[in-house]
Parts: sequence; C-alpha cells; structure tokens
Amino acid sequence: MRRLEISARTVDRDIGDLQREGVPIEGEAGVGYRLGAGFDLPPLMFTSDEPAALVASARLALRYVDPTMARHVEMALGKILSALPPVARATAETLALYASAIALDDATRSCLQTLREAVQSRNKLTSLC
Repeated sequence: MRRLEISARTVDRDIGDLQREGVPIEGEAGVGYRLGAGFDLPPLMFTSDEPAALVASARLALRYVDPTMARHVEMALGKILSALPPVARATAETLALYASAIALDDATRSCLQTLREAVQSRNKLTSLC
C-alpha cells in the first residue's frame, strides 16, 4: 500500500507542475484528471535523421560500456525503434554503421561497471579495479 501512496503523490506533483506550465488539466487528487477540451499533447517525433543518429550512437556505445549499461542501451533503443513509424524504423535499423571489432576487454568493462555503480551510489572505492 505504501508504494501506491508514493505513486499518487508523484502523480499529483506532476499534475501540479503541468498546470503551472499552462496545461489545462481539470480534476482533483483522489477523483481523477483530464485534459481540458481542445488541448492535446503533441507526440514525440524525430526528424528523419535522428533515429539513425540514435542507432549509430547506441552501436558505438555498446562496445565501450559495461554489460549492464549495454543491456540498458539495447532496451532503450528497442523502445525508441518500436515507437517509430514503419518506414523510419526500417531506415534506422538498416543503418550500415557499426563499431569496429576492437572493443574493451571483459576485465576493463567489468571495471567500468564497478566505477559507474560507485559513482551512481556515491560510494568510495578503496582500489581501482
């Protein structure tokens, strides 16, 4: 039950932020919300070159990040590609750009993961990998 309460507060906070920015949201906490008549949030849409840039960046990054981050890169890229119109998706997926075969070795990638996790959790390291 605690998780639901936190989620409800987060929704209420976000609704308040949107209202302060001028989005016509009607309703109240605990009852429900709706967008005002005639208002629509625009969809996120990429230019024709942006999906290809994301694919290229992801392919390059996969060679130089730790395994956990690589998994997250792949999942995020999959979500982005699945939201694209079919033609844009096909264009991005068939981009003929790949990272070189030279990549970081497993020990270095593991070290990078340890460093990234320490930074994210604000922990000090006693030794460098």
